[in-house]
Amino acid sequence: MSLETTIRPVPPIPAISADDGGIAVDDGDTHENGGAKPAGGRNADVSAKAAPSERPWPKVAGLAFGGDYNPEQWDESVWPEDIRLMQAAGVNLVSVGIFAWVRLEPRPGVFDFGWLDRILDLLHDGGISVDLGTPTAAPPAWFYRAQPESWVVDADGRRLGPGSRGICCPSSPAYAAASARITTALAERYSAHPAVLMWHVHNEYGAPVSQCHCEQSQIAFREWLLLTYDTLDAINDAWGTNFWGQRYGELDEIRTPAASASVINPAQQLDYQRFCDHQLLSCYLRERDILRTWSADKPVTTNFMATNCPSVNLWGWAPEVDVVSNDHYLTAERTDRHVLLAMDADLTRSLAGGRPWMLMEHSTSAVNWQPRNLAKEPGEMARNSLAHIARGADAALFFQWRGSRSGAEKFHSSMLPHAGTNSEQWTELVDLGRTIKALADVRGTTVTAEVALLWDWESFWAQDLDWHPSVDLDHRERTIAFYTRLWQDNVTVDFAHPTADLSGYKLVIVPQVYLLDQDAADNLDTFVTGGGQLLVSYFSGVVDAHDAVHPQGLSGPVGEVLGISVQEFAPLAQGQHVALDLWGQNASADVWADRLVLTDPATQILGTFTDGPAAGRPALTRRRIGQGSAWYLATRLDPESLALVMDPLYAAAGVTPVAGLPHGLEMVTRRDHSQTFYFLLNHTDQPVDVPLSGTDVISGERHEHSVPVPATQVIVIRQQH
Repeated sequence: MSLETTIRPVPPIPAISADDGGIAVDDGDTHENGGAKPAGGRNADVSAKAAPSERPWPKVAGLAFGGDYNPEQWDESVWPEDIRLMQAAGVNLVSVGIFAWVRLEPRPGVFDFGWLDRILDLLHDGGISVDLGTPTAAPPAWFYRAQPESWVVDADGRRLGPGSRGICCPSSPAYAAASARITTALAERYSAHPAVLMWHVHNEYGAPVSQCHCEQSQIAFREWLLLTYDTLDAINDAWGTNFWGQRYGELDEIRTPAASASVINPAQQLDYQRFCDHQLLSCYLRERDILRTWSADKPVTTNFMATNCPSVNLWGWAPEVDVVSNDHYLTAERTDRHVLLAMDADLTRSLAGGRPWMLMEHSTSAVNWQPRNLAKEPGEMARNSLAHIARGADAALFFQWRGSRSGAEKFHSSMLPHAGTNSEQWTELVDLGRTIKALADVRGTTVTAEVALLWDWESFWAQDLDWHPSVDLDHRERTIAFYTRLWQDNVTVDFAHPTADLSGYKLVIVPQVYLLDQDAADNLDTFVTGGGQLLVSYFSGVVDAHDAVHPQGLSGPVGEVLGISVQEFAPLAQGQHVALDLWGQNASADVWADRLVLTDPATQILGTFTDGPAAGRPALTRRRIGQGSAWYLATRLDPESLALVMDPLYAAAGVTPVAGLPHGLEMVTRRDHSQTFYFLLNHTDQPVDVPLSGTDVISGERHEHSVPVPATQVIVIRQQH
């Protein structure tokens, strides 16, 4: 059956008319716009991409330093003091207007730009540049009142109205029109303003809302299915709807996977997540394309949350931004929070294709939304900022400049804290500003890696669905475990999509990528055949793009690369451990065991289960293919035990971990054709010495044999080539 016979038409995007009465403003600078034509609508053109070398970078001298600035929260008498203190702290870039929609458009189509004109002029006169935001993450109360059909409906049928932040239904025509109108008005007015160096679309897409189940979403979901599959038969085939008698006879029978009596079809849920990602991206593209129409010379970004926003597929988003930017907040109670920071920064750099990127938000100290919001220790703010710069960021920005006195984030730390300029926090911030300024020559240098970890949001979406062999399966935990082992070995890491070009790496690790299709398996085979070392961990390659078990069985086409077949999963009971013999050494593992058989005589057994449900079977295998090898690990080892696997892998790949560094000392390098910068970050409360020569970028001191790094501090050493 062709979908064309059953598809319901998508309603046109309406214009939203302005109030007849208008409003009064101090300087009379109010005008009306009867409704701008949205650029791209729901299915915005995704073809408007610039090549990496053509993408503009904001014209900030040196590294960018600053943060979110919300002057609308304060009386204008405070603004001159803000500018003066920003200058004292070394601030050169602030983000403005991100949540100011109702101040900019107090009534539909009636704009008040006077206050924004004045603050932008003050910032420019003070030598501070602006990342100007489109405020579409904070729809005004008048919009919610006028457009109740645009309220998000959650999976339980609740309508989520105003009073918070976020986004209306991403499929709402009225929201599309209103967003396009405010974006067009801002672009028209400020595209040539000398303070505005870049544009910032929306805020943290996917948080706190990424899904909607309203009637507009039902229509849009069916439209997306039409574009994706062409026919209803193709949808039924992809979703395996013959199971549980779920087959659809008409397109209108399909709804978004909301609350149901039992587990909803996982393939349908996976496609719905893809649809939600598509709708959010379309919202971004609509605003981006409007901004590019008015100011093609200024870069456009939106702030990602690299490892911490699972609802958007950032591999698809990254090519659509001119500058990759990221928000990162520590999980304060984790003792390995600095390791997770490094992982987030490495993933962001990977999204940027190895090019410099922007840390758009982080915190000077505590946040306000975790169970226990721990203040940062002395020196930790600077370490956090410089760790991001070490891993490729050319900007270190915070949320936010001045601490809010009201609202949900009044206890969130800020650059100018409630304690004011007599506080230790302010003193540390000013010191950091001086350091950032001294590191100006770091701008534009890059970080290189010989090792890649595979990361795929679509696989994570699929694995996080219901009814898998063990509740202890956790792709994030496995990724952190492997990353931690590499971090402890001072091996710099990139992240890559399973189908990306892997030829530049010596070693590729698949921590737990449940969904791997034939194209990905072929890509991994090409990598190994070309001389690479590949390590695949358990519960990888199990299903295809529609969450269906591969016809080859539980190890799928990647099993053919590995020369093994998983005959049966053998998950372990809670608290159960199994013993292994790895290279003649005893080891212990938990959570999982595979019952493997070898399918290629060339596959070697390097480790064996000595007890448990897979006793006597392979636990670690290696298949040589040409100059490369494909390894498989069939159980869960902790980061310390992973050394038994990683050390031989390093040797086989020709990867040399940095040796001789004190425990707790992190070293990362950035370089260009003429110089190398060594970032030495001491995460301990004791001073350490690092065997290295070069010049301290901050102090100018020359070190011939070793560099002393004080407790909790960061030293940056430059070596000229």
